Amino acid sequence: MASAEMREELYCSVCLEVFTDPVTLRCGHNFCRVCIDCVLDTQKSGAYSCPDCREEFQDRSTLYRNITLRNIAERFLSAQPAEEDSAMFCTYCTDSQVPAIKSCLHCDARLCNKHLKIHSKSPEHALSEPSDCLKAKKCSIHTEILKYYCSDDSVCICASCLTGQHRGHQAEPMDEASEKKKTTLRGILENLTSKEAEMENRLQSLQKHKADVQEKAAGEKKRVLALFGDIARHLGDLETRVLSEISGQEEKMLMMVSGQMQQMETKKDELRRNVRYIEELCNKTDPVTILQEQLTDYSDTEEGDMGDGERNDQQVHDSGDLDEDRTSEMMLVGLSDIMTVVKGRLRSQEASGLLLDAATAANNIKMSDDLKGIIATKEEEDRPETPLRFQKCQVVSRQSFSSGRHYWEVLTSESGGWRFGMTYPSVQREGAKSAIGENDKSWCMRKFHSNHAVRHHGTDQLLAHNVLGNKFRVSLDYEAGKLSFYELGDSLTHLYTFTTTFTEPLHAALYVMGGKAWVRMTS
Repeated sequence: MASAEMREELYCSVCLEVFTDPVTLRCGHNFCRVCIDCVLDTQKSGAYSCPDCREEFQDRSTLYRNITLRNIAERFLSAQPAEEDSAMFCTYCTDSQVPAIKSCLHCDARLCNKHLKIHSKSPEHALSEPSDCLKAKKCSIHTEILKYYCSDDSVCICASCLTGQHRGHQAEPMDEASEKKKTTLRGILENLTSKEAEMENRLQSLQKHKADVQEKAAGEKKRVLALFGDIARHLGDLETRVLSEISGQEEKMLMMVSGQMQQMETKKDELRRNVRYIEELCNKTDPVTILQEQLTDYSDTEEGDMGDGERNDQQVHDSGDLDEDRTSEMMLVGLSDIMTVVKGRLRSQEASGLLLDAATAANNIKMSDDLKGIIATKEEEDRPETPLRFQKCQVVSRQSFSSGRHYWEVLTSESGGWRFGMTYPSVQREGAKSAIGENDKSWCMRKFHSNHAVRHHGTDQLLAHNVLGNKFRVSLDYEAGKLSFYELGDSLTHLYTFTTTFTEPLHAALYVMGGKAWVRMTS
């Protein structure tokens, strides 16, 4: 048995219970993760402190999992039932505590080996495993030994009950009913064990993703630091802003991963407790204890959560890597007076001076004279028929991109519906599937009924960011297979990134429909 001193080391000083998912502050003291999170949430930023030693921290301390302490606490908890079971002593040995080996349900007594030998062998003196709850094994009405299980009322009954108030009910011997329930429990246990294993695999995948984010963040910081090392010291302010941006992106992504990991850790611990509980029930030999235990329906436990968890995992993975484009753009703005020196060392994008191709323009749109913008019109334009002309609402650029990194910017109307994005030249030119975003050969951002979304192959992805402005940027990294959309305001706000493998050159595409909708390229 664990010593008193050891027990004290296994209790959280906040909840005064045995540690659950213990974590360590930088001062070295341990707490349950949930407990210390609650404490830190109540403290003010810049004045965090340890509940034990009162050591103060300027920023919120990173919580490190104490795996060794967690394992010790779990072993300690798992040992408790065995220790309690072994504390059953003979009722008749009053001079000393002699362990009991059987209980007599008729006598309401526990028996050691000595007293068992002289105990009555009459049938009414039914023996069972040692128990502190002998009365629970008898009928509360007839004080007879419980021998049957009534399925209609889900209770254990005695022989008198069987011929009395439970007459005509579906009843069977308790041993048989107990075995049936054990079969059900084993099925539940198998299901929970499978879910626990799946949760562990997902957790490992997120841990790997977290490590990748940290590694790429470190590499990006190194690249930026190397560049600023060769530039005059008076650019220190710009260096600080760029590094802060990288760290902010890293922190945002790590918060997403860590938040998902924390939820999964909590669910994993719940699964582990359920598994341990069911295992304990399956290991018990006393039918009454098993049958009277009320069970939650574990068979459907977290089915929805598992599906939601997988979608959340995918969203975390789909959140992308560090936004190097934004980092580069911030640096280019700050270094405009020395652009020729810096641009060669940055993975910068080329601003693309695009022009629209009149041979592709649909007749229900009007093009600007400078071939930069379009507006919806009710009056059909009289353009000559060409194999490249779209039948409805849109036009593509003359230029195409088959390599490199490029961007272009657009202004949009507040009314009507519009789309902008990129498309393969092989996209069909007529029919509902010809519009950008409606097929597997084009990608776009669109506005409809005051909502904003990105669209590909006929499927919308609503934006998490609330779009307020009407100026946007499309960013292409052809070799990396990334097409990104940004909102341009006081800062560059990432909206969404499509990731794929491009197989054809890409043309810019504009689409307008309804009201006085218009879209105009500004670069």
